[in-house]
Amino acid sequence: MANESLKPAASLLLLLNFCMYVIVLAISAWAVNRAIDHGFIIGPGLQLPAHFSPIYFPIGNAATGFFVIFSLIAGVVGVASSIAGVSHLRSWSAESTPAAATAAIISWSLTLLAMGFACKEIELDYRNARLRTLEAFTIILSATQLLYIATIHGGGLIQA
Repeated sequence: MANESLKPAASLLLLLNFCMYVIVLAISAWAVNRAIDHGFIIGPGLQLPAHFSPIYFPIGNAATGFFVIFSLIAGVVGVASSIAGVSHLRSWSAESTPAAATAAIISWSLTLLAMGFACKEIELDYRNARLRTLEAFTIILSATQLLYIATIHGGGLIQA
């Protein structure tokens, strides 16, 4: 039997992470939509510029495109990881821990990758308020997801 004392902490972290991943997903989707609607437009018969990037975002700086794309991927995987975590919390057994932990570790690694681009974007400066919010959520999520992983691993290791 797994340790029941860590179940409330895991539940709280799972709910927090789910809400934050949904916010990251929403802001990233907005940024991608904005880039598609207001991105680089070229007329027929004209050449692309020499330094054209297919990940061009009219908002932010040179790191914005990579940051937004990886945040979008991390958000989708994080929401899926949270759904797997709900299944684990319902059973809270040693048999369901590996699946939930694996999904959480994958989403955490993608969140860390997005956090790296967020740090680069902060270093390059010039960005709007929504991108700053996305950066903050990504950095906070990298810590809370790690806490969630530690909690579910601790719940499976400590015997009652």
